[in-house]
Amino acid sequence: MHRIQNYTALARTPARRDALDIIEAGLASIDTAATVRRSVRLHGERLEIAGTHWDLSRFRNIHVIGFGKASCAASAELERILGERIHRGIALSAEARVCQTIDICEASHPVPSEQNVQLTERLVRQCEGINSDDLVIAIVSGGGSAMLTWPASEFTQGVRLYTAANRAGLSIEELNTVRKHISSLKGGGLAKLLYPATVVGLIFSDIPGDAPNLVASGPTYSDPTTIADAQTIIERYHLGEYELRETPKESRYFDHVTNIVLTSNAVALDAMATHARTLGYAVHLEGADLTEEALELTRRLQSHATGHSVVIAGGEARLVVTTSGGVGGRNQHVALSAATALAAGQVFAAIASDGRDNGETAGALIDDGTTARATAAGYSVPDTLRRLNEQPLLEATGDLVFTGSTGSNVSDLYLLLTP
Repeated sequence: MHRIQNYTALARTPARRDALDIIEAGLASIDTAATVRRSVRLHGERLEIAGTHWDLSRFRNIHVIGFGKASCAASAELERILGERIHRGIALSAEARVCQTIDICEASHPVPSEQNVQLTERLVRQCEGINSDDLVIAIVSGGGSAMLTWPASEFTQGVRLYTAANRAGLSIEELNTVRKHISSLKGGGLAKLLYPATVVGLIFSDIPGDAPNLVASGPTYSDPTTIADAQTIIERYHLGEYELRETPKESRYFDHVTNIVLTSNAVALDAMATHARTLGYAVHLEGADLTEEALELTRRLQSHATGHSVVIAGGEARLVVTTSGGVGGRNQHVALSAATALAAGQVFAAIASDGRDNGETAGALIDDGTTARATAAGYSVPDTLRRLNEQPLLEATGDLVFTGSTGSNVSDLYLLLTP
């Protein structure tokens, strides 16, 4: 069964089919349940996670908490492995699911909500009852910055910040630096709340360049940034007024915390590269941390294209939202921008690894005929890009990619294939 739901409709040429197969290899490699199964093993009372071990007989109770797009599937898989050893659990995710012990609750993303505040309060109350002889497994994944919202003042500030950040074009590092300083849980605040319990952070990284301390704004990591750093960003981009608080700086709060990165953009890119080589292509890996604007990103990939080659990269293209009313997403914008610069026969894809490119589509797979098909359907590509209204055009050209929610999130995947 294909992970791309409209695979057959998209695979209109051999080059497009190869590109789809390479993308599916990347998506398979970051499957959350499979990642947990590979990484977490139980041998009697010995818990092994990615080569690190814990003796479960030392702990009174085991708690599971989670937040972000991977927390639903990861929680379900942890419950399958640990079973009745889990005392209590709560996970905030993009979907709800029924488990025996762990409450998996649906939270909003990418903008915080009052519901997120209420769900986070439930998580906080559970954490307040945790002691030094407890083990806490914290699932930390992309989307957690919006879902983990506490105190209530973070909700209103977070909504304003997200809107202002989109208009100003902040990088994820800049955005999450400010987020850390309007929250009591981000930037190591959760580690402080859980102290002195033993904490294992399972990190599903969605950050370009795999900076794990930025995932969900780093609730289990010691934060190197300060109020002054956040204020500098606020002033640089004219983001407005915010009530800032300092993140925990005492090292003792992190003495019993072990953070383990289970998957990342690099994992997907390596899997894509491996599959491309099995198909006979020369492969160039351009990196996992691309943050340029759309055309600059396309030119960067084009500079490495040769005959019968695949250029692969990951990251989050920079997109400044200057207009409203359009229907589309960052990956659709990148793909349509690339369509104006493709050489004969080339295929380009930009895919949101969570399957949600600001809507129900995961992104787009375009080729050197996309612009002609758009013109024939009555669309102007430059006008569409200017209005950020890519989805109707890409629907008309038959280039939208649908995966449904993948339950994973490792930022975006880019591919340029030259047959």
